[in-house]
Amino acid sequence: MKRIAAPPKIGLVSLGCPKALVDSERILTTLRAEGYEFAPSYEGADAVIVNTCGFLDSAKAESLEAIGEAIRENGRVIVTGCMGGDEAAIRAVHPNVLAVTGPHQYEAVVAAVHEAARPAHDPHVDLVPPQGIRLTPRHYAYLKISEGCNNSCTFCIIPDLRGRLQSRPAAAVIREAEKLVDAGVKELLVISQDTSAYGLDLKHATSRLRDRDYRAHMTDLAAALGDLGVWVRLHYVYPYPHVDEVIPLMAEGKVLPYLDVPFQHAAPDVLKAMRRPANQSKVLDRIRRWRAICPDLVIRSTFIVGFPGETEADFAFLLDWLEEAELDRVGCFKYEAVEGARANDLDGAVPEAAKEERWHRFMETQRRISARKLAAKVGRTMDVIVDDVAPNEDEELVIVARSKADAPEIDGNVFIALEPGQDAPAPGDILTVTVDEADDYDLWAVRAPVTAR
Repeated sequence: MKRIAAPPKIGLVSLGCPKALVDSERILTTLRAEGYEFAPSYEGADAVIVNTCGFLDSAKAESLEAIGEAIRENGRVIVTGCMGGDEAAIRAVHPNVLAVTGPHQYEAVVAAVHEAARPAHDPHVDLVPPQGIRLTPRHYAYLKISEGCNNSCTFCIIPDLRGRLQSRPAAAVIREAEKLVDAGVKELLVISQDTSAYGLDLKHATSRLRDRDYRAHMTDLAAALGDLGVWVRLHYVYPYPHVDEVIPLMAEGKVLPYLDVPFQHAAPDVLKAMRRPANQSKVLDRIRRWRAICPDLVIRSTFIVGFPGETEADFAFLLDWLEEAELDRVGCFKYEAVEGARANDLDGAVPEAAKEERWHRFMETQRRISARKLAAKVGRTMDVIVDDVAPNEDEELVIVARSKADAPEIDGNVFIALEPGQDAPAPGDILTVTVDEADDYDLWAVRAPVTAR
């Protein structure tokens, strides 16, 4: 009897944002379908893929460090991802990598793996789950709806790294979502570089799935995903006018009342220099209208402080706007001069000490807002999704969950004590709880009589 050779094993290090994580999942799915196995560590891997991030200088440094570690521990390294678009910079530090490919170049990555470690099995024999190989827990998944971006923000080089907008046909997105739900996913996190622009490049063309046509448009897609019976969370939503059409879907419970809107700043002169929409008073009016339609709406955003030309008056304007907007979840970055970004040519560079001081003031302002908003939730009953059951510092088991207001990894948690005699819920279970305590960013709750469904 002919001995079947052991399948080659591939290791993977995935850096960067959720969009890069989806790229890694697609690469793994393709390789698994071809018979490869995956090594949990460098030892025993026939080759290692490093999916890099190249947006900020700090991210590039992290990517180069990860490549170096993979070379030291394994020696056979394939580089892909955003930093892969600058092969010369990678090879200047690590000349012995086997191959370098740019972002979402799945075929090129797989071809490089073939060269490094030939697949041992016929891909028609090797089985892979219909939903593909994923790096997230079983109960939630990122659903990427497009690649690239058509915006020209002066601080960003994503269009240079990932190209212009390339939307997926709506039918393909919905079919992938169905497979994920069939596999047990309870929460779909819709991602892209610019979710509001979805379908513009396709002129919102329709595509067919099971005798039904679906339009490539954010509102239509959100409505279709909302029919799948799971939580649907929208990320990276630029405040285009048609975003208003999604708010009623949130009020109806079709999609989560959660919008991730990257406002970046509020001062008109800074927004103009960033090439972002500059009328923040109108944005405040829209936020008020959104909340009037959907009172439970949660808005998450990110901001940049220390942008070239930002004055103390601009920063004070931003803080005042933040107080008035009362956003629920906020992240803040100190401006970095990203290589290739047009903002580098702007006058008025802000000293690092001023950036640091403004960042602390910004975060303190938002901390107070967050604490105030979370305190208002004490006594409320809400649904939460379970992520884990783990011991706390007193070795007591605690349910770690998230509310509809909390995206995984970036927002807060809801902690629920597991009382004696209670069965521990499984990740993905949805519990009804009553909030009894809040701090600046997290909630504590007790389980209501109805515990799971």
